[in-house]
Amino acid sequence: MGIDPGLALTGWAVIKKLDKPKLISYGCVETKKDKKQEERLRQIYEEIKKLIKEYKPEVVCMEKLFFNTNAKTALAVGEARGVIKVCAALKKIPLTEFTPLQIKSCLTGYGRADKNQIQQMIKSLLNLKEVPKSDDAADAVATALTYCYYNQSLGGLI
Repeated sequence: MGIDPGLALTGWAVIKKLDKPKLISYGCVETKKDKKQEERLRQIYEEIKKLIKEYKPEVVCMEKLFFNTNAKTALAVGEARGVIKVCAALKKIPLTEFTPLQIKSCLTGYGRADKNQIQQMIKSLLNLKEVPKSDDAADAVATALTYCYYNQSLGGLI
C-alpha cells in the first residue's frame, strides 16, 4: 500500500505484485479544513485503518517528508505521517519510505522529473487508460510502484 500523507488529502493506492504490478484500487482520504486538527488526524487514522483491514497489505510505503519553505505545512504532514506509521505498526505491517528523488529516478530514470512525467509513467507501467485522478492518489501509486521495482522478488499486495 502506497500512501502520500497530507492533512487535507492523504492519497492511497494498493498494488498487487506478481509477474508485473497491477493497480487494485486507489483514492484519497479528505479532511475538512473547518475541523480541529486532532479530528482530522483521527479521521486519517480511522480511514487508513479500514483500508489496511480491507486490503491486508504486506507492506506500507510512504514518501519521506520533503521540507519546503512552509514549516506549518511540513509539521501537519509530519503529524499525518505519524498517524499512518501508528496504523501500520499496530497491524505489524512493515513500513518503507522513499525520497522524492528515489521515486522519480526509479520510475523515470530522472531524479528531477515533474508530476506529469511521473503520472505518464504510472499510466504506461500499469497499462491504465488514464492517469489516476488527484495528484495525491497518483503520488501514492508512484510510491507503491517504486517499492515493487525496488523489491522485484516480492509477491502479494503492496
